[in-house]
Order: sequence, then structure tokens, then C-alpha cells
Amino acid sequence: MSILLFVMLGVFIFMMFRRNKKTQQQQAELQSKFGPGVDVMTSFGLFGRIVAVDEAENKVTLELSPGNLATVHRQAVTKIVEPVAVEPVTVEPQPAAPAVPDDASALTGREGGSTATTPAETSDETLKRLNDEGKKDS
Repeated sequence: MSILLFVMLGVFIFMMFRRNKKTQQQQAELQSKFGPGVDVMTSFGLFGRIVAVDEAENKVTLELSPGNLATVHRQAVTKIVEPVAVEPVTVEPQPAAPAVPDDASALTGREGGSTATTPAETSDETLKRLNDEGKKDS
């Protein structure tokens, strides 16, 4: 039983070293592609274009937007951003939609826009009606 435990521990350590080695190879391959003009993304989410690479101090100068520069550690650059090819979209002509009025007359189905079935009431009648409705709710 203890032999099985040591074998499993050995496999675990082997897999861990293998994964670290693969990660280091990927990082070395990525850093070999660094050069001025390459669009990149940092580990903290900044996108920019490489302006200069300082090999001695492991620094990369990024242009985040025209005139805005940022200096980051070389290992902070984690991804090279490839330009996305955009396919042209063909737009089929749509039938003309009916014009939408800018008032609520379209909601009633009648011209004039009044929803009341009775003739227009005066302002005094409206106040009386609203006051009476308020008393009914209480």
C-alpha cells in the first residue's frame, strides 16, 4: 500500500514539473514575438501596442492610446492580440415601416386621441370627477 502511495506522489510531482515546463515554453515563445508595433494585452487587462522593449531591465513600453504610454514588466504582457477579420455584412432592404405618431392617438385607434366616450368635460367637471373617485377608494 505504501508503494502505491509513493508511486502516486511521484506521478503528481512529474505532472507538476511537466506543466511548469510547458508554461515556461509558452511564455518564452510569446516573448520571442515581442517587438515594436505588436498589439498585446497585459495580465491586468490593458490593451496596447508595444513601442519599445528594454531587454536589460525586462520592461515593455506600451502605447495605450495615442500619446498615452505605460511601462510594464515584460512578464505582465500575457497575450498577443490578433486583428479580427470582419466579414462584410449584406443588408437586405426592409419594407418601409409605417410612421409612428408622436402622440398617443395610435393607441386608441381614432383620430383625435381622446379615450373618453363622453364629450369633453370642463376643468371644473374634471376636478369634481377626480375628487369623487378619490372618496370612493377610501
